[in-house]
Amino acid sequence: MKVGDNVLISPEVTHEQDWVFGEVIDVENNSFVGKVVSAKTEAGLIYFAQESLFKLQAPCMH
Repeated sequence: MKVGDNVLISPEVTHEQDWVFGEVIDVENNSFVGKVVSAKTEAGLIYFAQESLFKLQAPCMH
């Protein structure tokens, strides 16, 4: 994952019922937990967690 990628954020992170769409704004290599991703939702909320709690999404080609 890299900055600018579209992702789905796990309900484990957001506490919502479904996965939430967001855009990666930062990727950090944390020596304690591994890769940490920060993503911003369309509503402007920012979530961060281990990379495994995000799903990479292909860009929409409409």
